[in-house]
Parts: sequence; C-alpha cells; structure tokens
Amino acid sequence: MQITNMKWFMLTRVKTVVLLLLMLAFVPRMLAATPVEQLLERIDKGASRKLLTETVKSDSDFFELDNRGGRPIVRGNNYVSIASGINWYLKYTAGVHLSWNSMHAKLPSTLPLVAKRERHSTNIKYRYYLNYCTHSYSMAFWDWQRWQQELDWMALHGINLCLDIVGTDVVWRNVLLRLGYSKAEVDAFIAGPAFQAWWLMNNMEGWGGPNSDNWYRQRERLQKQILKRMKELGIHACLPGYSGMVPHDARERLHLNVADPGMWCGYKRPAFLLPTDKRFSQIATLYYKEQRRLYGTADFYSMDPFHEGGNVGDVDLKAAGEAIMREMKRQNPQAVWVAQAWQACPHEEMISSLKNGDLLVLDLYSETRPQWGDPSSTWHRPSGFCGHDWAFCMLLNYGGNVGMFGKLQHVIAEYYKARCSQFATTMKGVGLTMEGIENNPVMYELVSELPWRDSEFDWSWWLNGYVKARYGNQTNAKTREAWRLLARSVYGAGADVLEQGCHESVLCARPSLDVYQVSSWSEMEDFYNPDDVIRAARLMVEASREVKVNDNFRYDLVDIVRQAIAEQARYVYHEIVAAYRAKDRVMLTHASARFLDILLQQDRLLSSMPDFMVGRWIGQARKLGQSAAESDHYEWNARVQITTWGGREASEAGGLREYAHKEWNGVLADFYYPRWKAWLDALAQSLDGKPMPKFDFYAMDEAWTLQHSAYPSVAQGDAVEFAQEALEKVFAR
Repeated sequence: MQITNMKWFMLTRVKTVVLLLLMLAFVPRMLAATPVEQLLERIDKGASRKLLTETVKSDSDFFELDNRGGRPIVRGNNYVSIASGINWYLKYTAGVHLSWNSMHAKLPSTLPLVAKRERHSTNIKYRYYLNYCTHSYSMAFWDWQRWQQELDWMALHGINLCLDIVGTDVVWRNVLLRLGYSKAEVDAFIAGPAFQAWWLMNNMEGWGGPNSDNWYRQRERLQKQILKRMKELGIHACLPGYSGMVPHDARERLHLNVADPGMWCGYKRPAFLLPTDKRFSQIATLYYKEQRRLYGTADFYSMDPFHEGGNVGDVDLKAAGEAIMREMKRQNPQAVWVAQAWQACPHEEMISSLKNGDLLVLDLYSETRPQWGDPSSTWHRPSGFCGHDWAFCMLLNYGGNVGMFGKLQHVIAEYYKARCSQFATTMKGVGLTMEGIENNPVMYELVSELPWRDSEFDWSWWLNGYVKARYGNQTNAKTREAWRLLARSVYGAGADVLEQGCHESVLCARPSLDVYQVSSWSEMEDFYNPDDVIRAARLMVEASREVKVNDNFRYDLVDIVRQAIAEQARYVYHEIVAAYRAKDRVMLTHASARFLDILLQQDRLLSSMPDFMVGRWIGQARKLGQSAAESDHYEWNARVQITTWGGREASEAGGLREYAHKEWNGVLADFYYPRWKAWLDALAQSLDGKPMPKFDFYAMDEAWTLQHSAYPSVAQGDAVEFAQEALEKVFAR
C-alpha cells in the first residue's frame, strides 16, 4: 500500500510539472497575442490558430484575403482593417455571419481556403458609429461583457471612430461640485441612466435621476475599460466636449451671462453660456481638465449646441463656434470637432468661419433627408457644410422601435450619388447613426460594406450573398424568395418615403377608432403590400422544416413571423372598426376576440427569443444595483423609457409617449393587452347605448412603470416550434 501511494504521488508530481510547463509555454503566447488575435479567440476558442493575420504598412486602409501554408490569412494595415477582412472572410468564404444576435461561432477544425487572393481598400477615412440616442435606447444598462461584444462588432464592421458618452456624468458631477453646486443640485441637473443622451444633447435636465454613488463608480470604471479596448483595437473615441451647457439657474447661481434655449418636449433645457462671458474659458478648462484626469485626451470631441430646436435668440453664433473650437484646441491642437447635422444644426453661422479640417459633420439622415448638398432633399443645404468634412450616415431606426424597415436599393444609390457629387472631395466618412441597435441587421451590414466597395452594385446580388452567409452557406429557394419579398416590401422604401423608422405595430398603439401610428412623429406611410410580408413568413416557416437552422435563422424567423403577425393584427383591427360602425355585434365580438388572441400569440412567439423580451432589458437594469432600492430605480428608468418616456406633461403634451415603444414579450401581455381589452369591452358595451368612458391612458401606463413584477430573460421555448405554431394559429382560416 505504501509503495502504491508513493507511485501515485510521483505520478501526480510528474503530471503537475508537465501541466505547469504547458501553461508556461502557453501564457507567453497569450500575452504576446495581438488584439485582433484576442478578438478571434472571443469568437471561438482556438480561432487564432486556424485563421492567420498579418499587419502590412500602407498609406490607405485595406484588407487582403489570401492563403499561406494551407491556412487562410487576412492582411491589413491596422487592426480595424484586419478585423474587417476577418468579417468579410467569415461571411463570404466560411459562411459565418456574426451579428448582434450571435457574436460567437463554432468554427470548423480546418477553415476553407480563399478561392483566390482578394483585396479591398478604401479612401473613406472615418467609419463612424453611434448616435447619442443609441447609448440610452440600447446601451443604457450594459455591463463590460456586453460592451466587449459590441467593440468586437465595431472592429469587425470597420468602425474606427465611435461616439462614447459613458461616464461623462462623472465629469459633470465633479465639475459642478467644484463650481460650488451641492450634491442635491447636481442630482437635479444630471439625468438618470435611461435618459442621459438627451441631457448631453442639451435638451433636458435631471429627468430619471438622481444617480447613486455606485452608479458613478460603475460608469467611471466601465468607461476606462471601454477606452482601453478601443485604443488596443485602434478605434478612436469621440468624447463629449464642452459647448457652453450650464444648469438653467447658472445666471443666478454663478452670475454668468447665459441664453435660454427654451423648452424641449415639456422639459426645461439647460442654459447656454455666452461665449463673450469671461468665464466661458474658465469653465471649459475645468471641464476638459476633469475629463482628461479621468479618461485622458481625445482626438475627437462631439458638441451640438441648440440641438433639435434650441432657441438661439441673440447669441452670436460665429463667436460661439469660434469659442467652442478654441477651447477644444487648447486641450488638443489636433482634435476634430464632430457635429451632428440634424434639422437646422449645425447653424451655418456657427461653422462658416472655422478652419476646414477641424470639423467633421455627421449628415445623420443621409438616406432620407440629406443635408450634404443634394438639391432633391427636403433638408437641402445648397452649400453643403461650408466646405467642411462630412460623413454620409444612415439613421434608419428611431426610438429603438421593433420593426423591419429599410431602403436597400435607395441607400446604395444615394451613397454612390454622394461619391460622384461636387461634395465628394469633402466626404470623408460613412456613419451608422441609428437611435437603437439590435434590429434590422441587413441594413447595417450593407452600409458597413459600402466603404470597401469601389463602385455601385446591384442590391439583389448583394442580398443573395447576405442571405447565403447569414444562414451558413446554405442555399434554399424558400429563404431566397422570402427575402426577395421583404426587399420589395418592408426593405423596399423609396426616396419619397419619409417615415421615421419602421411601420409601427398596431398592437402597441393607444386604442381608438382611428389608430394608425403609435408614436407622435413616425410619419408612417403605406409604401408596401403587407401580404408580401405574410407570404415571406410562410416561406420562412416552411424552410424551417427543411434547412439546418442556425442562430441567425432563428432570429430572422421570429422577427419575420412577428412582422407578419403585426400586419395581420392591423387587418383585424380594421374589421373591428368596420363592425362597430356597422353596429354588427357578432362581428365585433369575433374580431375583438381574435385581435386579443393575436396579441397574446405575438407575446408567446417573442418569448422564444431573448432579443425580443422585456425581461432582458429590465434584467440588465436591475443587475447594476447594489441594493433593492437602487435596482428598483434602474428598473423604473427602464420601464418609463419604453412606455410613457416622461412625466404626464412630457408624455402627453410633449408628445414623447411611446416614442421608444417595444413590441416585446412581457410588455405585450402586461402593458398593451390590458389597454386594448378595456377599450374593446367598452366599445362593445357602447353598442347598448352606454357612453364610451374617457380613458386616462397615461394613468394606466404609469401604473405599469411603478411595478416590479419579474420577467424571464431567457428563451421560454424553441423559436422554430413557436414560430410554426404562431403562424398556424394567427393565420388559421
């Protein structure tokens, strides 16, 4: 027994030594791995040994796909270019499409070789990402794990300049405390987690707050992680700069000369510090000094004074632009001011005297209301942006709403029109500036590829390649036909379609006899045949019984069937209205019951995909709290944003209610169903002569925002099974 134990002991020692030697051999490799190799490892463990990468010097951004030593290799002039090449290779050679719904993949042990050497280059200097709104509508409660995936997504899609507002509230808190504001006064100025985008765009103060000390600690730590990873990958951070914003009481509180920009949707705007005030430079310096202490110096700063209707009054706009630029340049002489072109901003008087090369204007809505100089645009600027550099951007999504929408053919045509226009020499960027992400991946994939394609191409040819890559190099006539139907319907919006984002679901609308859109400013138009969407859903369900289903197929299947159900619900709604007006009680009862059944069936379908579940959104919010009270506050922020958006005045008179509505599991059953049920019951009773009650929908909506009922955040069933079931039940004859 003693000898046996000794042998076991010696054998264990040998195994331990071998393991340590292997670890010592492996650790240096990991420490020496480049950021892009580490990105590959996050996609699939071991991927960096299957796909080679190489950095090659070049005067312009490029990537090249090739083979070496029996393995595929991606070359590029920097990590973002190489990552773009990796994404291109994975899509068009390996049949692996990394998307928001699936950023990981199980790669084969041996990756396919490239058929022939392929090189793509671009002279589009900036590939820009994010809108202030995206940070609140989609990212408000993200942790580092989710941010890490998004940074990988950015690199893979060629993004090299990204708006990063995380932790800016920490800067402002410290600045205001140094200016003599109390903690309570700071709390009244800085917005809560779900509303910081509009605070930083100078639209509002304080709503959604106050924020806890824990919140500020988390934001500072998270921002430092984000900036570190951006620097490693070679993505430039665009940080919020100082453009004159001060609390609305700064005239009395700090004895400053300020202008009052007025109201925004029922909210009091912050004041604007006049550039002629001798303390403009002092406060700007204090802001940048604190920002630099926390996060370092940036090469790009985002500033948008008087955003979205801010009253300029008697402000000397030329002096304001020069003061903003001067203070930014004092921090970094090479820095570039990044401004959003939206409505009248940036005002021509503010930018016309600035030196070319110091300003980059984001033409936020290039696909629909371009301002770069296109004379056919409703927001036409004859001189473009006064000779300044600009970026062609696609906005597409408003409020983070759920719905399929896009302008496949039109976006391609408009991009190449701009590339051939008299303003092409100053077109230095392409941008994705949506208000919400994790939807319509086809459109963002398209725009992210535009800088790497030299000449205009056929959208149908591109779409075939997209579908093939998205479903793992599978070819199926039904999926191809489904996408052709979608391309000529929800993704076929033309130049004359001005609606803000998707065709909104009637299931999310406030009940009435004249329901059309859900939010106040959607500008919806009937530009497609809903039957095309329903046919596409049928084809996808049929294909789900024939093809090998991957994560992307599951997501698309649920999304397309969801869209079809929303179309059918609108048909049934019209039956309800017709029955009521005809005083047909039998038809009204039948149509009402069917409408409510459709709503609940939609809720059940969406419970099969976490991307469409309110539990994920609320779960992200609650997870950030260190106490029950803190988690409750974050949950309230999350619930309010997607429903009432604000208090009664902002919601109703200000028109913000349901601007960020979501057709999600959980919200449908617990928020929208009770509204429709109460209204339909009252409608039926009115046929007996009982007057229709005056519903206080805001009170009903607010009650849900104050609840803390738990919602699941993981799939409650199989997506394919639920989609097949939903189609059968909703469209049963």
